[in-house]
Amino acid sequence: MAVETTNIRFSTRGDCDIIEITDWVQKKIKETKISDGAVVIFVPGATGGLTTIEYEPGLVKDFQEAWERWAPRRLNYQHDRRWHDGNGHAHIRASLLGASLTVPFRGKELLLGTWQQIVFVDFDNRPRQREVILQIIGE
Repeated sequence: MAVETTNIRFSTRGDCDIIEITDWVQKKIKETKISDGAVVIFVPGATGGLTTIEYEPGLVKDFQEAWERWAPRRLNYQHDRRWHDGNGHAHIRASLLGASLTVPFRGKELLLGTWQQIVFVDFDNRPRQREVILQIIGE
């Protein structure tokens, strides 16, 4: 079994910015010698997360609005009291979404559903330079 580790870097706007990264992940798989396996996608950070979604404007907006209902930015978070950085909501949201995602692939093609794309969600309260780490595993 082979393992290759690489990364993807990009800029975000913060405030629940959703970046579709499917094509970048697919490209990284094609650059390896691995044909069949799984890719583990990981966010090294505490205010971003990963999931799959139908990446279309209506659902993107619905997803962003849902986070405001689940972990509103205007609440009084203990993290903000201690660090005064105003992103306590971002840490809660990222923890709920999760920092990693595993997607299988066959013949160097991701095995996603027709309307399923991989997205990075930046919950922080400011623009950021982001990185996701890919560990491509298989034969």
